[in-house]
Amino acid sequence: MRVLCLVTIVVFLATDVSAIWNAFDIEYWRCVMKKTDICPDKDIKFYLYTRATGTRRLRIDVRNHRSLEYSGYDPMKKNVLIIHGFNGTESKRPMTILRDAYLSRNDYNIFTVDWRPLAKFPCYLSALSNMKLVAQCSAQMYSFIMENGGDARETTCVGHSLGAHVCGMISNYLDVKQHKIVGLDPARPLINRYGDRYFRLTKDDAHQVQVIHTNSGILGEVNQVGHIDFCVNGGKMQPGCKGHILRRSRCSHFQGACYYAVTVRNKNAHLGQPCMGTCPKQGSDWNLLPGKPIPMGEDTPFGARGMYCVDTHSTTDCPFE
Repeated sequence: MRVLCLVTIVVFLATDVSAIWNAFDIEYWRCVMKKTDICPDKDIKFYLYTRATGTRRLRIDVRNHRSLEYSGYDPMKKNVLIIHGFNGTESKRPMTILRDAYLSRNDYNIFTVDWRPLAKFPCYLSALSNMKLVAQCSAQMYSFIMENGGDARETTCVGHSLGAHVCGMISNYLDVKQHKIVGLDPARPLINRYGDRYFRLTKDDAHQVQVIHTNSGILGEVNQVGHIDFCVNGGKMQPGCKGHILRRSRCSHFQGACYYAVTVRNKNAHLGQPCMGTCPKQGSDWNLLPGKPIPMGEDTPFGARGMYCVDTHSTTDCPFE
């Protein structure tokens, strides 16, 4: 069963000819599995983006107590920590789409976590193992922000796929619970079978945990994970994703980042209607419940609870790399 799961992951993610061709390269299979718990780590980098610097990233070094000051950090603004998932990086779409959405505002310090060497394709199993160190070092960064004037009540961790679970795991290394976490289609493969509550995103990891499901049951988690979950367009396959089923699944898995980015730019962009707590939904019947619609994403009311169904009316594919 373990081999089957791993093969399934590889098939889903190797959707282009170059990836298949690279499989014959020995270097391609040299995975990095960390066996240390020492932070900071050279393979885990933190960057700060501000409205003043635009897309020019500035690396933050927690060993330099003036690193944030020199990089243009403003303690009067809110903070967001963006964490990519497997086979990703902070400098690839759709993470850059999410980053740029925050840059369009003037009220955020935008921090990104880049753990690309520890999450590269095809090394899914080692990426799972490395999540613990990434979470530990990210918690160190989180604490560094707080020590330099950051407000925990104005700080959000936004993670995609495995990055969503890293956001949750950060709380294992903090004395105080995080205020808000947004999980963008938290990863399901192997985590659904072997991940305990310390190894996955749960509602215990922050005072508000919001989850957006876009490929539920395949690459993403099923049913309600956080305090409030949004099952988007049925939760399984997104209407803007075209092509064969493998590409549609991968595309749908990334789509949540773009849906969320829209809500960062535009207030109340996507509204959710209360519905039954299962996700994905079967067929066109979403089991809607009576109640007031609420906005998904950036403007979701704090304290909101339950499962909400969202129809984005979108037929546009979210670009990803």
